[in-house]
Amino acid sequence: MPEPLIRPLTASDLPAVLAIEVRAHAFPWTPGILADALSSGYYMVVMAQDEVVVGYGVVQVILDEGHLLNITIDPALHGKGLGRVLLAHLIEYARTHTDTLFLEVRPSNQRAVALYQAEGFNEIGLRRNYYPAAGGGREDALLMAMAF
Repeated sequence: MPEPLIRPLTASDLPAVLAIEVRAHAFPWTPGILADALSSGYYMVVMAQDEVVVGYGVVQVILDEGHLLNITIDPALHGKGLGRVLLAHLIEYARTHTDTLFLEVRPSNQRAVALYQAEGFNEIGLRRNYYPAAGGGREDALLMAMAF
């Protein structure tokens, strides 16, 4: 497998990113949310292999706090360590631009929770009914943080 390249996300990447988002999530970000994040100046990157977008990440920085808004790898490539590589890149960006990086994650996404814990995030709270869930319900979010 070729070494992945992480580069800034551009408007021309949005269709590929949206396609991954739809494959990866039951409640994906919409094209409008992705476009708004890009136009708002968030730190947005794609991970590409052989010029094919295989994942992406979004970090918002406000003053001295960072918020990991999204990190997604194409589900067909899960389990190959790509998420860990992309997360390390996003953490390094946050380390040089913020004092703390926050994120929310579904407790049911056990692989993501384990990755975040392994990379140094700590659970600091719970956001009740944060995410939409199947059947019209809601799912809580674990609030996690990493201080630098």
